Amino acid sequence: MVVVAPDLAAGRTAPALRGRYASDEAIARLLRGSGLRAVANPRGGYRIERVESVPSATRQDAATAQGASGEGIVVTGSRIDLPGYESPTPLLRMTQSDLQVVSRPNLGAAFADLPQFKAAESPVTSSTNTGAGRFPINIRGLGAQRSLLLMDGRRLVDGDLNSVPSIMIANVDVVTGGASAAWGSDAVAGVVNLIVDSDYEGVRLGAHSGISSRGDAQEYGFSGKFGTRFADGRGHFVIGGEYVDNKGIGRRTDRANTGRWSSLGNTTLTPDIGYATRLKGGYITSGVLQGQGFNPDGTLRTPDIGTVVGSSMIGGEGPSNDDYSVLVTPQRRYAVMGKASYELTDTLQISADLRYSRFYNSYAWFGSHIDNWTIQADNAFLNSDIREALAAAGQDSFRLSRFNGDLAFADIDVDRRNIQGTIALDGSFGDGRWRYGAYYSHGEYRNKLRTPGFLIAENFANAVDAVIDPATGAPVCRVQLTQGVSGCVPLNLFGEGAPSQAAIDYTTGTPRFNGLDKLDTYGASLRGEPVDLPAGPVSIAVGVEGRRLSTRADIGEMDAAGAFRTFNFSGFSGSYNVKEAFAEVVLPLVHDTPLLRKLQLNGAVRASDYSTSGTIWSWKLGLTNEFFPGVIGRVTRSRDIRAPNLTELYTTPTMSYGGIVDPRNPDAGTTSTLIYGGGNPQLQPELANTWTAGLTMAPLPGLTASIDYFNIAINDVISTLGGQNIVDRCEAGNTNLCGYINRDSAGRITSITSSQVNLAQFKTDGIDAEVAYSLPLNNSANGRIDVRLIGTWVNSFTRDDDITKIEYVGTQGYAFSDGTPRLRANLSVGYASDGFSGLVRGRFISAGYWDRTRPTLTNNDYAAFMYFDLNLSQKVAVAGGKSLEIYGNVANLFDKDPPIYSTFTPYYDVIGRYMTIGARLEF
Repeated sequence: MVVVAPDLAAGRTAPALRGRYASDEAIARLLRGSGLRAVANPRGGYRIERVESVPSATRQDAATAQGASGEGIVVTGSRIDLPGYESPTPLLRMTQSDLQVVSRPNLGAAFADLPQFKAAESPVTSSTNTGAGRFPINIRGLGAQRSLLLMDGRRLVDGDLNSVPSIMIANVDVVTGGASAAWGSDAVAGVVNLIVDSDYEGVRLGAHSGISSRGDAQEYGFSGKFGTRFADGRGHFVIGGEYVDNKGIGRRTDRANTGRWSSLGNTTLTPDIGYATRLKGGYITSGVLQGQGFNPDGTLRTPDIGTVVGSSMIGGEGPSNDDYSVLVTPQRRYAVMGKASYELTDTLQISADLRYSRFYNSYAWFGSHIDNWTIQADNAFLNSDIREALAAAGQDSFRLSRFNGDLAFADIDVDRRNIQGTIALDGSFGDGRWRYGAYYSHGEYRNKLRTPGFLIAENFANAVDAVIDPATGAPVCRVQLTQGVSGCVPLNLFGEGAPSQAAIDYTTGTPRFNGLDKLDTYGASLRGEPVDLPAGPVSIAVGVEGRRLSTRADIGEMDAAGAFRTFNFSGFSGSYNVKEAFAEVVLPLVHDTPLLRKLQLNGAVRASDYSTSGTIWSWKLGLTNEFFPGVIGRVTRSRDIRAPNLTELYTTPTMSYGGIVDPRNPDAGTTSTLIYGGGNPQLQPELANTWTAGLTMAPLPGLTASIDYFNIAINDVISTLGGQNIVDRCEAGNTNLCGYINRDSAGRITSITSSQVNLAQFKTDGIDAEVAYSLPLNNSANGRIDVRLIGTWVNSFTRDDDITKIEYVGTQGYAFSDGTPRLRANLSVGYASDGFSGLVRGRFISAGYWDRTRPTLTNNDYAAFMYFDLNLSQKVAVAGGKSLEIYGNVANLFDKDPPIYSTFTPYYDVIGRYMTIGARLEF
């Protein structure tokens, strides 16, 4: 974190300022050109005030960073902490009130509403993977691994916004451009810095409850915060926490356009899709009885077969995992954080913080079904009519496919715990001309997963092959008679509900995963103004940082043995360390001349030495200039890096299933295909070249605006491509990728290997823009009208693997595909006063496609969408100096349904109208 002495923040009292900076001249020098002034207090010291209007949300100005951190001014886009310095890197600032426009279950959901973000991993998109319920940041859709999350300028052990108590966050700085020279690896797409409300004094309590208009997704939550000073004001302590319980939405079929959809045959997005042969109770796929299904009592029937396309069925009684799996992941979580600081001397402060969080829940995950399993004619559970029909046809077996919703539909039990503590020293010397800081932080992230309900391969095979014991006349496993295997429980598959509980217990088990990630990080920095030039002081920042990351995953004995038929966790371990040195300088070139009122050059460089891949450099060059009062231009060129993370390096082979459309067998439609994943310790860092250029303006009192162009090109992208992408690129001519596809003798895909590789290039460019206007009404309630428009227009978003260059702008229906809408924009219009406040927000998403890369889909188009949100609040006077606010808000006010096939949508609202009421009490 970048720190200047804590008194130099607008609007804060500085009783010790004179003692720290020794002279009025030193104070004046530090504030020169900052738009601040020091006003003497009658009781001693100074108060820092603004003397000019600046754009509050768009200008990267240390003077406007209101000292939310007790250690002083936090400048996210740079390591320079000179008051008045405008970084050339674009910055979006979000206050706590901005993030509370419509109540969201966490900070991540609030960020996902913003045009610069994509909810690629969220309670909607991740409901079927082992990361379900996490909410990392993902700027510009470039991937969560390319967006760096900080808290008070320091890395978190796990980049999950669920782990941070939002009540402790005063505001958030979002750097929407490369920042590796300032912050190191991962800051390719940008940085989100959560600034803790370290100076809070008093007590704040809150409670809320929400529910959808359909009576589900119920949520309730509680939060609280307490802050006080001690030791005659030299010390400060704040602690806060929150608890949230959101029930989610139980099934994907509970909403229109979400469950039971498929890109059938890659020709049309089709609803009401189920399995063609995996029927409930079982379906015979061979022999004289082919086409017959089983009633619950084991007798045969003719099923309602809809239109069959490959392995899928349109209509009819074909079942689907979507009938069981959740649409929105339920969440139960709590987080608590405490922070203390103490002024050891007038120029030295020590601080420490500790944060703990837990996310836990259990819900239906996905099923372990069977296809074309051989059933012997002497099976103990077949009725006599079936045996006679087989005998008459001279057949001693048949094949059975079955949807095992009554046998092996797994739950997932999630328990994630996160703890991190930091200790820091910050101080100054030389009359405040030099500031320094040092810190150490340790964090641990534990991820415990249990998934009961997966079929144990050997037990299942033994249990299915049941015969009549000639000695007792009762069903028994054949292996008990032929091999003397004990403990086997025979399994009846013929009819929905036929499996006994004893057989279920014998044939299913629980894959187990215990993951532990550790992060140790430390750093020291020195900032100051060594010399004065005619245009102002030269400012520098130098420092060193280091971190060690390690990961370990322990799995169950049965997972290690590969005992489960369709899913086994994989164990892995690994670690690496990095040592870094950085330097940054700001040179004031011209001051107070026509069109060059404040021209500054900013340069930064960082050397990062990785134990895995050696030394790599990142750098930044930027210019800022004030052309006219309140009109500031900026341009930046940077080289940014991302080193492979622990998962990409060390994850051992994994297995999962994904829907694949094979261009060589188009009639098969979307087929569930085994996909192997895993890490690659030979990975090299990604390299990105970034350009940003823009203007910020404050042409009139209360009116601010900004516009910024961005251009990001990332080379040697670490990617798994995904199973479908590997197939598509192989067919397009990339023969190297064809080697990752395994086919049987008939040419059908049996599995795909999708391990991590340095392969592709990402490139994106576009424009961010913002306009804000605040009009005071000068009425008795101190009312004002606030209008804010913020938007992102994307010109291009491509992935190039040297064979195929694919444009993804407009791909916006599927979270697991690269893609972004052409235009997203939010417009809010509100009234705020001492009592009543109200706000209406519109969220716009431009027209696009479910998947632009599939031109053969006939109904692939998405129309433009507009959502409206409403927020109302009333402050009520309460005796004893307390402040009570009662609020209510509605998201998706007009209950707009999502577009078709929104099962895993990153951009559209699948919940529908959602209403929240709550109260906040402060004293």
